[in-house]
Amino acid sequence: MKCISDQPTDGIESVIKEYSNMLFRICLVMLCSEHDAEDALQEIFIRYMSKAPIFNDKEHQKAWLIRVASNICKDMKRFSLRHNHINIDELSDYYSSDANADILEAVLVLPQKYKLVILLHYVDGYDVESISKIAEISVSAVKKRLQRGREMLKLEYRKESLYNESKPVKRYS
Repeated sequence: MKCISDQPTDGIESVIKEYSNMLFRICLVMLCSEHDAEDALQEIFIRYMSKAPIFNDKEHQKAWLIRVASNICKDMKRFSLRHNHINIDELSDYYSSDANADILEAVLVLPQKYKLVILLHYVDGYDVESISKIAEISVSAVKKRLQRGREMLKLEYRKESLYNESKPVKRYS
């Protein structure tokens, strides 16, 4: 294992500049907190510097960073189960339109295993096979999680649209 000081700082800086926004978005969606996402991002790059992995290519490096981000977020979620909190107001600052905020809100209520595949597929543009490698699950599991995630989102939108269309009617007995 290499020491942190063995790595050139310009290489680390370029990795941080290249991947920090993407990793922050992943952490933000998974953790539902800007502050926790920033903490996770720091932990990702600390792990990157301390492990000093050698990669085959840029895609391998990106997949490793996403996998580490996912694992760190899962660990943080596990830790914070007793202190469950969500602040949607913080998240709305990162999305310009109300439609995006509504979509984000719907994605946030999905179970953890669906959030990651939905985010990687629809936001970051990964194909099913790449997500399979990143998440270390089978291709069919990725497809099934995407399908179930979409179904959950559709169900949520149907509930919301029915709720918005129906107006309470007072009935007297």
